[in-house]
Amino acid sequence: MKLYLKPGACSLSPHIVLQELGLAHETEVVDLAKKVTASGANFLDINPKGYVPALTLDDGSLLTEGPAIVQYLADLHPEAKLAPPNGSLARYQLQSWLTYIGTELHKNFTPFFNPAASAEMKSQAGAMLQRRFALVESELASKSYLMGEDFTVADAYLFTVTSWAKFIKFDLSAFPQLQAFQTRVAARPAVQRALKAEGLI
Repeated sequence: MKLYLKPGACSLSPHIVLQELGLAHETEVVDLAKKVTASGANFLDINPKGYVPALTLDDGSLLTEGPAIVQYLADLHPEAKLAPPNGSLARYQLQSWLTYIGTELHKNFTPFFNPAASAEMKSQAGAMLQRRFALVESELASKSYLMGEDFTVADAYLFTVTSWAKFIKFDLSAFPQLQAFQTRVAARPAVQRALKAEGLI
């Protein structure tokens, strides 16, 4: 398998999952502005969507979209319990979290990385992030991870997205449970390996 990524971007989430599972894989950095990979390939020939993450499988198949990729990886080794069994209520609850992180958190960070975004757009997105993180804070008050006491692929995604706060100077001091979560996840050996591989620590 090969994971196409941009260091620190949402592709960090499947990178963490690959490390958690100990799966053999390669990584290749993508210049998203130029749509060129580190080896000089046209990234649009690999992933016509033009963004990361993208995972090429050993048979040449392509899988895109972070929530789909992390569930695929988790299902390769169900004994690791990074995702509940397919068809279970817990699996749908996991998918609910993946959707929430993608649509309510991830997307509200987008204006801060867009030079064309107005101050008003950033202000509105920041206010929305405050409200959306407040819900996560309340959920983490009684458990270590989003689904309980076991780390899952949803936590890898939440950790990745929340880590962007420091780059845009978004204050997380109102969310001590979330800050504790970030510290807890960052200390995991697999997360450390992914961060080091991407040059983030």
